[in-house]
Amino acid sequence: MINIIVELSKYLIIILMTLFTFQCFRIFKKKDEDDKKYVLRKQVILILFLNLIAFLVMYLQTMEVKMLIMYLQVAAYIVVLQVIYRIFYKKASMLVVNNMCMLLSCGFIMLSRLDFEKAEKQFFIVVAGTAISLLVPVIIRKVKLLKDLTWLYGILGIILLLAVLALSRVTGGANLALEIGGISFQFSELVKITFVFFVAGILRGDPSFKKVVTATAVAGIHVMILVLSTDLGSALVFFMTYVVMVYVATKKPLYALAGLAGGSLAAVAAYFLFGHVRQRVVAWKAPFSVYETNGYQIVQSLFAIGAGGWFGVGLFAGSPKSIPVVTQDFIFAAICEEMGAIFAICLLLVCMSCFLMILNISMRMSNKFYKLIALGLGTEYAFQVFLTVGGTTKFIPMTGITLPLVSYGGSSVICTIVMLAIIQGLYILREDEGAELEKQKQERNRKPGAQYEQKRRKGTEQTREKSLEEKIEEETEKSLRW
Repeated sequence: MINIIVELSKYLIIILMTLFTFQCFRIFKKKDEDDKKYVLRKQVILILFLNLIAFLVMYLQTMEVKMLIMYLQVAAYIVVLQVIYRIFYKKASMLVVNNMCMLLSCGFIMLSRLDFEKAEKQFFIVVAGTAISLLVPVIIRKVKLLKDLTWLYGILGIILLLAVLALSRVTGGANLALEIGGISFQFSELVKITFVFFVAGILRGDPSFKKVVTATAVAGIHVMILVLSTDLGSALVFFMTYVVMVYVATKKPLYALAGLAGGSLAAVAAYFLFGHVRQRVVAWKAPFSVYETNGYQIVQSLFAIGAGGWFGVGLFAGSPKSIPVVTQDFIFAAICEEMGAIFAICLLLVCMSCFLMILNISMRMSNKFYKLIALGLGTEYAFQVFLTVGGTTKFIPMTGITLPLVSYGGSSVICTIVMLAIIQGLYILREDEGAELEKQKQERNRKPGAQYEQKRRKGTEQTREKSLEEKIEEETEKSLRW
């Protein structure tokens, strides 16, 4: 009986995820605010039902009450977050909140299935990170000093990266985290935010050649420290974000081409300088030839993706634990195996929906500083997703980057939540700007003589059009006479 429930549940989970994903893009076509609110409420219901079915199936498979407790915790988190945003941040983008809740739910479900202790730890980290992030929109909206702290962002980022390089322990061939009081901190995740603020601060005015050179020098120091720490995945994220931001700020393709050329040369140099980079390239090119050593991880990932097919094998019906570091670097493969390729594709589309929303906010910001911040944070998010999924599916060599909000990792999930909170602050600022412009327009229309001025302009335009028509008729008559 349980096997039948598991088999049916996987199709129901896919249907719920597909409906949620469809609503993510359908909402962009809605013009009426009531229609948008209806779609957003429907998404919340879909998230709660998806969690209920997934955790109920895992409870039936394990008969452990902790699965039901985890569901209640996750459901309470989603409901409380929705209520807080609707009360205190009425102008916020609830689509971003819903997408964040869905991605976190996927992470909680898979972590509970793979390692329940990590799932519990991740949940409390998420709650702490969310509590911190609720203050961020207020800071973005009220503190105007942020755009004047450019060099503080740059210096702080360099100091944090140097601390990791000097004091951290080596993990997987790279200096990634610094342990303080038994708690591990990956400062490169925090520096991703300060780095974007620094570049945006430098390029917010007239992006002269001198400013571009200055930004390039400081960005180069960031990337070089990460290279010395052999954290090449993060170095690649920083580099691509910088190239995109410089290109958009200057609108000069030459800078982008020069950056890409330099990045290509740096990648070749990294291949010859670092042994673990060569090992990953070999594992990417021919994983079965080094199956017993470096290729084992990627081969197991490909087996898991292939075994899942379109609909997956069902929760607790696969063997994703055979993949090393599955809760971090290869959680996407575990999702493909037990949830199916359709669910995984929908997950990627939800990530794309987040990116499109961030890009939309960036394009509509009138302040160049905030515009570049939204663009930079969106680029970091999208490129992280690309690197993780690309490495898992053997599209590119594995870089050791986690899937934002889904993979296990305290520093990563907290900084991603804060990043989305910054986006919410920018979205609220944009809404404030729109409301202010509308208010000014209404005030202009209310001024004495405003209606008379509009009629006068309209009459002048009609007279000009009439004179033009008369001239055309005269020229036509002359031509006919001739």
